[in-house]
Amino acid sequence: MKPSQYPTSPEHIWEHFYQLTQIPRPSGQEQQVRDHIIALADSKGLQHKVDAAGNLVVYVPASQGYENAPTVAIQNHLDMVTVKTGDKAHDFTTDPLQLEIVDGWLRADRTTLGADNGIGVAAAMAVITDETVVHPPLELLFTIEEETGLVGASELDASMLSATKMLNLDTEDWGEIYLGCAGGYGYDATRPLATEAAKAGTRAYRFHLKGLQGGHSGVQIHEQLGNANKLLVEFLTSQTELPYQIVSFRGGIAHNVIAREASTVVMINDSDLDAWKNAMEDAKQRWLSYLPAADNAIEWILESVDDAKSDVVSAQDTQAFLQLISALPHGAQSYNLNEPADLVDLSCNLAVVNIKEGQLHIQTSLRFFNNQQTLGLKQQIEAILNAFQLESKCILDYPGWNPNFDSPLVNQAKALAEEITGEEVALKAIHAGLECGILLSKKPDMDVVSMGPTIRGAHSPTERMEISTVEPFWLLVKNMLKALK
Repeated sequence: MKPSQYPTSPEHIWEHFYQLTQIPRPSGQEQQVRDHIIALADSKGLQHKVDAAGNLVVYVPASQGYENAPTVAIQNHLDMVTVKTGDKAHDFTTDPLQLEIVDGWLRADRTTLGADNGIGVAAAMAVITDETVVHPPLELLFTIEEETGLVGASELDASMLSATKMLNLDTEDWGEIYLGCAGGYGYDATRPLATEAAKAGTRAYRFHLKGLQGGHSGVQIHEQLGNANKLLVEFLTSQTELPYQIVSFRGGIAHNVIAREASTVVMINDSDLDAWKNAMEDAKQRWLSYLPAADNAIEWILESVDDAKSDVVSAQDTQAFLQLISALPHGAQSYNLNEPADLVDLSCNLAVVNIKEGQLHIQTSLRFFNNQQTLGLKQQIEAILNAFQLESKCILDYPGWNPNFDSPLVNQAKALAEEITGEEVALKAIHAGLECGILLSKKPDMDVVSMGPTIRGAHSPTERMEISTVEPFWLLVKNMLKALK
């Protein structure tokens, strides 16, 4: 059900976005939303193709008078990050999102909103249904599994595209035009851990660290948000006077999300319970002394666990685990020398840390503009993984989009945006993995620009979209298409 005061103007883009929020679309499960768009194309008599990977292209003939204009691609991804708070009952594979409006922002009830990149998908759909839009021949490209590593773009059959210009609608700051994005590289690493019997007289408790903001591992990495994996291991490492044995550890959900929650089940003595509670409060106060205000809701939950496994990680491998996570890097590693300090050149996200039944599993990823700059960081991560005897494999490897300040399309977008805003519009690169870099590697003849309305908290349950920025964003898309004659 639409919330009261759900936006109605521009009608087409808002209606399509609402429909998208009612269709489950986790990464890897895009068939339902893809079929929804195909049904729309069929209703308008439009041709379409789906490649072997599952990417969709819808072909829209030119408006009258634009038949000889160069073909333009409009590109978005179909999938969304699926994150919710622990107290929210929601199945992202079946349940529609529950929308709400707060202080001019559209958000979902304790889940991600999917405005990343649903609002861009909605804009592309609006081009089909809004008869006031005039445009050249269009190729509407909808890719799959962007959020799990730009899979769709990497496997795209580029023969489906003839466009020489492309509008990517997957950035999150209205009033800024994007002309570059980061590349990415990632590791998946595992090793068995030796186990032993729990000490007699101990009992299993779960220490659950929650309330951190988490968020996008690219565009928010410079905000110094707390990483629950690092903080929980820091807490365990510092407990030199309180004996414990680790049964399990679980933190983080995906390579592109800063871990906002982590929990560990440990065997401890009941007689030490008060001391553990004091240590938890001490750690919380220490973290609050330097974490950003966005992480002020950090909290602990301590609960007994009746069904914990009897085996625990051996003392030797417990130390190895704690040292490994302490040693692995996380956060911004270097900043751009020519841009403001919020543009990170190189970063790393220690995304996932799990111990289950004696098996350790880690995912860590890095982002970059200049691939040559990654060598030292890759060597550092690989040396640490090797030193602790983990087997690792590459799970991400995609190119960046190097900024081109001389791009005619970029400068045209800048001029048109300034007509709308009445003020200067910045040209920027983004420390996130847009699909533009991969698509340009497949079609280097394309001129590319990226734009979008304002979205905050992407990849987290605080994701929200500023309603007032959607109408000017849509106007820019329309004006761009009208100008590309």
